Amino acid sequence: MNLLMARAIIEALIFSSSEPISNKTLADILGINEHTVKQMITDLIEERIQNKSGLQIIEVANGYQFVTHPDCAPYVEKLQKTPRNVGLSQAAIETLAIIAYKQPITKAEIESLRGVSIESALNTLVEKNLVEEGGRKDAPGRPILYRTTCQFLKYFGLNDLSELPKIPEWVDSGEYLKFGMEQNGGAQNEKMDEKNV
Repeated sequence: MNLLMARAIIEALIFSSSEPISNKTLADILGINEHTVKQMITDLIEERIQNKSGLQIIEVANGYQFVTHPDCAPYVEKLQKTPRNVGLSQAAIETLAIIAYKQPITKAEIESLRGVSIESALNTLVEKNLVEEGGRKDAPGRPILYRTTCQFLKYFGLNDLSELPKIPEWVDSGEYLKFGMEQNGGAQNEKMDEKNV
């Protein structure tokens, strides 16, 4: 892998991650050492600063993420005040699929199935009224249980949960959950007003 491709992949990974992505994670994905990744990120950060790019890479919470340049803030705020019709992010779709098929389910159980933090995706789903609290689990700490809402049924054009696509025994459930939700939600995604996915 050449340097330009590695840098492009790093940018794509930082951009695609809903949470700050660590130097170690980037190095593991690319199969190169952390020092090299760190140097490439430092170069990318400097280039974006020198070019006065509207998107900057910052280090936060032991990871990296893209943010808009502070000088662009007034214009970004105008956009955020303008209603937009966009669909759910991939992370939100996967999280919603798990809740739909496994409900009621706790945040920890969802994260165990997805293998990543779902904080942002879950907050988005609650804000959009697709998911709600459905009581507390009878377990230590009494964690919150999540379930889908009536708005969820409307959004995906379902009368009730029995209309969710069935998961064949031979299909990996995680992949099918994602596929099923995308199929049901594909035509409906444009109807949702999105603030932050």
